[in-house]
Amino acid sequence: MGPGPVFAPGMTDGLLQLEPTLRLASFLAVLCAMALWEWAAPRRRPAPAQRSRRVVNLGLAALATALVRVLFPAAAVGGALLADERGWGILRALDAPLALSVPLSVGLLDLAVYIQHVTFHASPVLWRLHLVHHADPDFDVTTGVRFHPVEIVLSMLWKIAVVVALGAPAAGVLLFEVLLNATSLFNHGNARLPLALDRVLRWGVVTPDMHRVHHSVLRRETDSNFGFNLPWWDRLFGTYRAQPEAGHTAMNIGAPGLAPTPRGLVALLALPFRGEAKR
Repeated sequence: MGPGPVFAPGMTDGLLQLEPTLRLASFLAVLCAMALWEWAAPRRRPAPAQRSRRVVNLGLAALATALVRVLFPAAAVGGALLADERGWGILRALDAPLALSVPLSVGLLDLAVYIQHVTFHASPVLWRLHLVHHADPDFDVTTGVRFHPVEIVLSMLWKIAVVVALGAPAAGVLLFEVLLNATSLFNHGNARLPLALDRVLRWGVVTPDMHRVHHSVLRRETDSNFGFNLPWWDRLFGTYRAQPEAGHTAMNIGAPGLAPTPRGLVALLALPFRGEAKR
């Protein structure tokens, strides 16, 4: 038997109530801040018909969020609270203090998301789902929430499994989820950073210039820079690419080998089941 639960029942209820509110508040704050930054200092000239594209991207995000909330009302935090109650997981077995288990959980969950991302590129079946994200013909903050709902469901299942296996504390899981949301919006932003600042920042966080390479139509560039939050895994596993071959202003954004690009919400939901979605 592992050590007793860290969270009392009242604290558990508080965390479950806090999780959706905190995630939504941080999402809206970062979304608005990045949209303002993109308007004030864009990195690339935006493509035409931005409004309809952004509406579709945000519509996909709303649909995926609603589906996840129906299937997993407590989300990954619920998995952490269950593991805490039952004494499951590596960190629980080691009786690691919160001061150690929280940052460890954030780092290891980020590694798990990196592995998931690489797997979605490597598997022909999973690539069909992930293609919806790469089929965006432009790159801005709304690209950071453009995912097929089935991919989001599979991602949540993977995160819950990792959370339970680790015995990650609920506080660490909640912190990770908030950070992942915020950094996904940040690193998909069409926002200009001074190049000297970008070179420094990308040692600690994935910057827009670093992640934009991943959205190139060239497959050798698409299969690089998989990190969403921490940039270290790409450097460690040899998937890091500093710059796109054509430069950031001239590079072509989109899915390798996909033409024409589906644009409507229904077309994107159906894209994984179409013949041209094969890798």
